[in-house]
Amino acid sequence: MIPQDKIYPRSNDMQTVYLKNVVNNVNIEVGDYTIYNDFVHDPCGFQGNNVLYHYPINGDKLKIGKFCSVACGAKFLFTSANHAMKSLSTYTFPIFFEEWDLDVKNITSAWDNKGDIIIGNDVWIGYEAVILSGVKIGDGAIIGTRAVVTKDVPPYTIVGGVPARPIRKRFSDDIISELLRIQWWNWPADRIRRNIADIQSGNIDALKSFDSMVCNKI
Repeated sequence: MIPQDKIYPRSNDMQTVYLKNVVNNVNIEVGDYTIYNDFVHDPCGFQGNNVLYHYPINGDKLKIGKFCSVACGAKFLFTSANHAMKSLSTYTFPIFFEEWDLDVKNITSAWDNKGDIIIGNDVWIGYEAVILSGVKIGDGAIIGTRAVVTKDVPPYTIVGGVPARPIRKRFSDDIISELLRIQWWNWPADRIRRNIADIQSGNIDALKSFDSMVCNKI
């Protein structure tokens, strides 16, 4: 687990932050080691610059898992960016309740509530990608540059385009199943450190063997 006061993973790099340690909104949850890079704005301003239309009145959450990589300019658009599609007009009358003598209690009827945005573990979100409210992205997925994600993304799937569509799976179904079973991102840091070479080289058999060895000792 990273210390709460550690913001920058690398010395002399003020563009990359441990995202967990720069957000303080109770409706934003970020896992350990997830990073955000921003070469345009201060990356410490992530929750104000990148999490948009995220108003407390809705109670919706942004949940990002461990070991994710979020590129510069990625945006998370929440419910209040929507307009009520059942209405005959897309004009958000309830927001302007004072002008139209409406009940402020009905302000949320101005939009369709799509729900939380949930990002799994080890997800890479590309430059200026946009994730819409209600979307769930599975572990190990990759979101392409400037993709607009309107639907759920399965684990270990690469998506791209507007709207984002599946391009291919990163691995075979058997390997994906093993990765989801092993969940290396939940291992203690010392165990991950011992297996980085195998993780990077794609040696799933070594990870399976190590995981089995550890489980047999428990």
